[in-house]
Amino acid sequence: MGFITLPLLVKAQEPLGGTYRFFFQANNIVSNYLVPIAFTLALLVFFWGIVKYIWGEGHGKDDGRKIMIWGVIALFVMSSIWGIIYFLRREVGIGDQPYMPIPTIGGDSSSGPTGKAGDGYTDPIK
Repeated sequence: MGFITLPLLVKAQEPLGGTYRFFFQANNIVSNYLVPIAFTLALLVFFWGIVKYIWGEGHGKDDGRKIMIWGVIALFVMSSIWGIIYFLRREVGIGDQPYMPIPTIGGDSSSGPTGKAGDGYTDPIK
């Protein structure tokens, strides 16, 4: 009997809208907050390396140079990954849609996954 009610307890029976909201909010948090914070931190590391290089003497200049190099590498890697993701999104045709169209079997083909007509979802069968 416990196995039958387990989905109810963990809310696994919730419609796909709950999962959609979770991933949409997670995507917003990553793209709107975490990515800019990471770029800012890498830029601050680079500037900290410049400060250590200018004000450092002897061993401090070497540390500053290493910090600057790692800051530039971090900025380059993050920019490259960002560019590759946008390139792949454009080539695959995902674009800047706030959701992925969910294919369904049957139902009303005039409305898409949001239930509104004209939301960008086209029925591949028609």
